[in-house]
Amino acid sequence: MESLSLHERVILVGHSFGGMALSHVMERYPKKIVVAVFVTALMPGPKLNATTVNTETIRRAGSLGDSRYIYDNGPNNPPTAVTLGPMLLASRTYQRSPIQDWTLANTLVRPHRLFSDEDLTREITLSERNYGSVRRVAVISEDDKLVNKDFILWMIERNPPDQVLEVKGSDHMVMMSKPMQLFALLQHIANTTHY
Repeated sequence: MESLSLHERVILVGHSFGGMALSHVMERYPKKIVVAVFVTALMPGPKLNATTVNTETIRRAGSLGDSRYIYDNGPNNPPTAVTLGPMLLASRTYQRSPIQDWTLANTLVRPHRLFSDEDLTREITLSERNYGSVRRVAVISEDDKLVNKDFILWMIERNPPDQVLEVKGSDHMVMMSKPMQLFALLQHIANTTHY
């Protein structure tokens, strides 16, 4: 983002937990982003802080089944990362995607860092002035069982975006389960965005 010229503006897309990173970038570089697209993504905001979103994510996720937790700070401390298990991926993440994508995901899956409330508060503090000045689009995945529709609607109600769109028949991995629909939606956003 820093390498963009003063006159260049981009459309950024965040998926899943990438919504946290997208929000952080919106706060730092609001003048360089023409629209931010949250594809079945976590969407904190100035009035819905990242810690609250993270806590609600954990609460709503419930059991992660065959996933494995990593305790870098010892077994008496909270986990520091989680590796999503193959059965969880099959039943709640790739359940509508081609089997080949689930198979590939199982070979590529890596630990996902778990952030503490202190980490999130330090790294992601969002303001109306910066974050709030960027146009936002929330994309709902109809059959997402990881970041489900009810949770996305909960975030939308507390942090309303400029536009809400939905990809029908898609799972959490929208880019795998409904790639052409997602492409068409992103193309529509690009075509209707004024730079």
